[in-house]
Amino acid sequence: MSALVDRLVAHVLSLEVRLLACQARLTARTDPEALHDLRTTVRRLRSLLRPLRGLPGVEQLEVAASAVGQVTTPWRDREVLAAYLLKHDQPQAAQRRMAQMAEAYPALAASTEVASLLIILDAFPRFLRASERQGLLKGLATRIEKRLHKQWKKLDEALRDPAHDRHRLRLLIKRVRYGIEAYPELDRLPAAALARLKSAQGALGDWHDCWQWLARAEQESDLQPCVATWQAGLIKAEAKADRVLEKLSTACFKS
Repeated sequence: MSALVDRLVAHVLSLEVRLLACQARLTARTDPEALHDLRTTVRRLRSLLRPLRGLPGVEQLEVAASAVGQVTTPWRDREVLAAYLLKHDQPQAAQRRMAQMAEAYPALAASTEVASLLIILDAFPRFLRASERQGLLKGLATRIEKRLHKQWKKLDEALRDPAHDRHRLRLLIKRVRYGIEAYPELDRLPAAALARLKSAQGALGDWHDCWQWLARAEQESDLQPCVATWQAGLIKAEAKADRVLEKLSTACFKS
């Protein structure tokens, strides 16, 4: 058990270091990937925490991580859109959004949500060690394996649903993928799973971008020149996502 707890503590500390680096990069506005890396790190933290629910300190840390995710989502969406517009010959629309992002980066770095997450995260290894001393972590590996299996089962059920919701599938795929990456030593999934999950996440991400941008175009008039392209892209992305999801289901789930 101690070895597993040691790995958990080491993982938490590495995530804390990455978050601090992302915060510094946002403050300094040094690169365009800082916000993306911050969100990915928070997502990895949440995947690490999900199987630990019920242990001391986990709920507070999950709430804090969720708050960072919520406050950064609209800004990341805007950032991705600005990059698309710049690449596809819409420089004025892109520059307007990039100017907004330049102001948002240091504000997000200094936000109460990020500060709260870092404070709670810094204390979390001590909660893990205290839980270990109190005998609360007995059977932890089995607990984690059951939670990971439950996530995998939910994804299986969602893929089998003829009327599946692509938004929900995208979320479930992220949870399963990052769960595997959080606990590789407890992974009992088919060898092809991780590659198939990454492919499916990418395809659904492309579909989600087109869907979201079309919704934004209804409110933001400078996006109108892109609407026809996005409508066509949405249809293509839906077809591609369905093909990739079918491959995921065939390769990783028993019929």
